[in-house]
Amino acid sequence: MSEEIKLRVSQIEKSFPGVKALDKIDFSVRKGTVHALCGENGAGKSTLMKIINGIYKPEAGQIYIDEQPVQVKDPIQARNLGIAMIAQELNYVPEMSVEENLFLGRLPVNNFGKVKWREVRQNTLKFLKDEGLHYKPDQKLKTLTVSDIQMLEIIKAISNDAQVIVMDEPTSAITQKEVDLLFKKIALLKEKGVSIIYISHKLDEVFQIADDITVFRDGTVVKSMRADETDINEVIAMMVGRKMENIYPKEKLQTGETLLEVKDLCSDNLYENVSFHLDRGEIIGFAGLVGAGRTEVMRSLFGLDSISSGEVYISGKKTSIRNVAGSIRNGMIMLSEDRRRYGIVPVRSVMENASLSSLEQFVYGGYAHRKKEKDTVKSYFHKMNVKTPTLETSIQSLSGGNQQKVLLAKWMLRNPDIMILDEPTRGIDVGAKFEIYKLMTEMAREGKGVIMVSSELPELIGMCDRIYVMCQGRIEGELQKEEFSQEAIMKFATGTC
Repeated sequence: MSEEIKLRVSQIEKSFPGVKALDKIDFSVRKGTVHALCGENGAGKSTLMKIINGIYKPEAGQIYIDEQPVQVKDPIQARNLGIAMIAQELNYVPEMSVEENLFLGRLPVNNFGKVKWREVRQNTLKFLKDEGLHYKPDQKLKTLTVSDIQMLEIIKAISNDAQVIVMDEPTSAITQKEVDLLFKKIALLKEKGVSIIYISHKLDEVFQIADDITVFRDGTVVKSMRADETDINEVIAMMVGRKMENIYPKEKLQTGETLLEVKDLCSDNLYENVSFHLDRGEIIGFAGLVGAGRTEVMRSLFGLDSISSGEVYISGKKTSIRNVAGSIRNGMIMLSEDRRRYGIVPVRSVMENASLSSLEQFVYGGYAHRKKEKDTVKSYFHKMNVKTPTLETSIQSLSGGNQQKVLLAKWMLRNPDIMILDEPTRGIDVGAKFEIYKLMTEMAREGKGVIMVSSELPELIGMCDRIYVMCQGRIEGELQKEEFSQEAIMKFATGTC
């Protein structure tokens, strides 16, 4: 394995209003290796990668490529220097086609400045065929799932012939089959001498593919080491500054009356005959492969999509939910799997995002009572350990995990009885995950009900009382606590029971 340094940063510093994001960072990546970055949300990993990719400018420090100093002014220059990046938050244009997305910023043109669309189409078809993907080149991104779009972003980065590829949470929204394909692709890239900087909160993946590991905490480097010289427990301890015991703080509680009962729910071409129930004090899980229909069922229950037939009962009362407002009035909320598209309002502050669904609490006598709004939001942020410089900070400047906690605070302000959490821990660190698990347990202890949709089987097994497994739009099985195992879930998920 090569000891040659492909990329190195020295004494990098970066600050944002009220916070020192990076403090004298030294970091290097060997040629033809995978270097994993580990750390809690807000530790500085993504900030450093954005500096390397030219999105942010450092206040101090130097970047070296092949031990030559370079100034990376913008992502276009980064691309010209052989650097590509797959961002954690998928920034895409829903109305854009697959081929337009793949060649965004680098469309080939002729001598008259016209785009060579035939060449774009031919290259797109080749990329899709090589990766075993069956999208149409002219298919719009809005028709694809988060998983589909994530795979396209990976293809786009690889197709640039980059020598350094930054992968920020590349597997957060793709299936295990696609993860396996990505890891094979990474192995091939390593053989060609390409260096990979790999950011992930899935530490089992990190130890599966990483050659080197660097741990960040609070904007500083804790330690860099060879992957075979450490283990998961040591990395977690370095990340959070303490040893973590009992990652899943689930309690066995006495359940009460049925909060939600769904009977024979159907929606054309999405799912059919879906029946399940949720009791007070219970956490139930929904497992299944991507496209199984889990999210579609939850969207219908929350009033986002229509229901063809079936019945929904909340606290024993038959309820017709026609829109989101109706769901909220009935004490049922939903945390979306795609927080950027359906969750946050990027240009607004963290306080505005948190209070958005509860404004009536802070408006009376014709006036908005800002002090009450601030005090209320601040108390929930303290409870959920949201890290933000001020309440006026733009939410888009927070890490993914802190954005997620702001969205959870928003719904907690509604004091719901039923919480639908769709991939609540996607792309966040072990510390933030633990806080969300504690919140779920607290909700159950208070007699509320939680529905957890997740692609991570260990957290479903660790946090749920019962698990429903979906396959091709139907519930294939229901598992009780004593029946839980990854093998049992996958048998139902693949329809092989």
